[in-house]
Amino acid sequence: MGGTAEKQPNAQLTSWFVRSGWSKGELARQVNRRARQLGAHHVSTDTSRVRRWLDGEQPREPIPRILSELFSERFGCVVPVEDLGLRSAHQPQAGGDVDLPWAGPQTVEMISEFSRSDLMLGRRGFLGASLVLSAGPALIEPMQRWLVPNSPSAAGPVIGGPRGGGARPSRLSEQELQLLESTAEMFRVWDNQCGGGLRRKAVVGQLHEVTDLLQESHPEAVAQRLYRVTADLAALAGWMSYDVGLQPTAQKYLVLALHAAKEAGDRPLGAFILSSMSRQMIHLDRPDDALELIHLAQYGSRESASATTQAMLYALEARAYANMGQVNKCHRAVRAAEDTFTESRTAEDPSWISFFNEAELHAENAHSYRDLAYVAGRSPAYASLAHPVMEKAVEGFSNDPVHQRAYALNLVGLASVHLLQREPEQAAHFTEQAMTVAKRVRSERVNTRIRKTTGTAVRDFGDVPAVLQLSDRLAVELPEVAETA
Repeated sequence: MGGTAEKQPNAQLTSWFVRSGWSKGELARQVNRRARQLGAHHVSTDTSRVRRWLDGEQPREPIPRILSELFSERFGCVVPVEDLGLRSAHQPQAGGDVDLPWAGPQTVEMISEFSRSDLMLGRRGFLGASLVLSAGPALIEPMQRWLVPNSPSAAGPVIGGPRGGGARPSRLSEQELQLLESTAEMFRVWDNQCGGGLRRKAVVGQLHEVTDLLQESHPEAVAQRLYRVTADLAALAGWMSYDVGLQPTAQKYLVLALHAAKEAGDRPLGAFILSSMSRQMIHLDRPDDALELIHLAQYGSRESASATTQAMLYALEARAYANMGQVNKCHRAVRAAEDTFTESRTAEDPSWISFFNEAELHAENAHSYRDLAYVAGRSPAYASLAHPVMEKAVEGFSNDPVHQRAYALNLVGLASVHLLQREPEQAAHFTEQAMTVAKRVRSERVNTRIRKTTGTAVRDFGDVPAVLQLSDRLAVELPEVAETA
């Protein structure tokens, strides 16, 4: 699969491989599985091929990209192709996957093409364009253009799509527009209840259909509503992709969603999309980028976002500060989130922020304290701050039939706090509860956190019977990395 002249052992790839704990056979199986998901059915890797990569052979695409994704997911941080000592056949310019033109017709075309490619992955073996996670200035600088006002439309009151054609009146009735808007809300309920793995393709399909509608001519008010639905669906497709572990795909959808929100003139929705991008950066251990995105969201929506949205942004700001070890700023942001949330008026909130209830506020703040404990070297003081707040979050979600994924995530969060407090039996108890919920929720994010928490418990308290029982149950009920939609 690649040239072999003047090979030198690949020390960078070997370092990541050794730290991953994978065997050569296990890495080969994961590469083959991810290649099938991408439609690259010609890829057939075995242990001898992995050994040759470690010895210095340069694999051809899509192998470098697949290895980058697999190691990024394994370590929870961005691991670029170059850091693996590999060369990609397509070296994109900095920000090449996110630095896109801020114009309506181009936005519609890009969403239409990307969603069609995504749908084809599982149907015809279509190999989509190589995606690379963007971070740092390559991500932040293009997103800052969200703040630049749109140019006045030269088309007057009627907006035409990229296909052009005559300025026909809109075929959409008010009832049809309302149905499109309510469909996005329905998909969001399903995502909260069932996780991203079950309905992701349905959301992508609906998104593609809406972009088809946007390629017709509509009065400006109708076009704005269609752009808002497009942004809502693209954001949800991005969130679901993130939930099932497709990180580059998630980022691309979220970037496209932000473009559509800008065309809709909806600053609060744009801020919400930026908050989802911030969550992804926290997950990938890039809190500096997460903080930049949150500040951009706060600045852009400071005069238009509801109190609930502002409280959510403060809570995520606290998460970023916690992961940076900025204790005082974290505490200030937590207090700002709590104070602002008291001003919430649920009836005035858009549907996409309905998830941020009191339980979710407790969850975010508890995770901020928990993260501070890890950054401070497993500090018992911050763990004791996290414990009662995490218990409130778990209690708030325990009787909630919709937010089942959040319930599972916070059960794992409470288990991790018990581990910090050196209480392995309680940690095992809550992790087992989370595992029961996880079986009803198709979320690789939940499964990964359960595996990580169990691994920590085994490492630190491997002789405790409850921990051994948890490990045995994990091996049976949540085997490593299931196929994703």
